[in-house]
Amino acid sequence: MRTGARRRMGVEERRQQLIGVALELFSLRSPDEVSIDEIASAAGISRPLVYHYFPGKLSLYEAALTRASDDLAHRFVEPREGPLGARLLRVTHRFFDFVDEHGPGFSALMRGGPAVGSSRTNALIDGVRQAAYVQILSHLDAHLDADAAPARLELVIRSWISLAESTALLWLDGRRIPRAELEIQLVHDFAALAAVSAAQDEEMAALLRKILAEEPADGPFSDLAGRLVALGRA
Repeated sequence: MRTGARRRMGVEERRQQLIGVALELFSLRSPDEVSIDEIASAAGISRPLVYHYFPGKLSLYEAALTRASDDLAHRFVEPREGPLGARLLRVTHRFFDFVDEHGPGFSALMRGGPAVGSSRTNALIDGVRQAAYVQILSHLDAHLDADAAPARLELVIRSWISLAESTALLWLDGRRIPRAELEIQLVHDFAALAAVSAAQDEEMAALLRKILAEEPADGPFSDLAGRLVALGRA
C-alpha cells in the first residue's frame, strides 16, 4: 500500500513556493551568496525545474522582492487614530520587525545585490518609498489647510523615510544600539525635522502646533521636548 504520496503542485502554486523559499534564504544571507542549487534543494525539486518557472536567479530575486516590497509597504499602514507620535512609533516598530526578519536581504537590496540597478528593482524600491510617503502624509491631512502638501512637509517626510533606511542599515551592522531605542529615536527625528522646518516656515509652524496640541504628556514628542529642556539646563 502506498503512503505519503507527494501531491503535484500547480504552476502558480509552485511559483509561489519557490518565491517563499527564495525569500527565506535571501533573508538569512545576501542574495549574492544564495545559489539556484540551494533554492532547488530547499524546495525539494531539481535545478532544471527551477529554471522551468524562472529564467534565472535575477527573475526569482525580483519576484521575491516584489512579495517583500508589498509586505514592507503594508507595514506603514496605520489607523488614523490617536496622537501622531504614538502612530509613528507603531509604524517604526513594524518597519524594524521587517528589517529584523529580512536583514541580509534588506541590506543587500539597499547596498547592492543581484537585481540592484534593474528598472524593475528600482521601481519596487521607489514604490515602497512612495507608499510610505503617502501613508505618513495621510496622518497629517486633517491638519493641512491646502489640498496639496507644502513643499517643506514633503521634504520632512521623504527625509525621514531616507533616515529610517539608513538607521536600519547601521543597526544591522552589529546591532550596537538597542532596537527599541532606535525606534524612539526615529520618532524623535521626525519631530526634530518638523521643528527645524517650522522654524523657517509659518505654514509648517502652524502644522506643528496642531500636532503638538494633541500629544499627551507621556507621548514620544513630549518626551523629546522634556529631554531638550533638560539638556539646556545641564
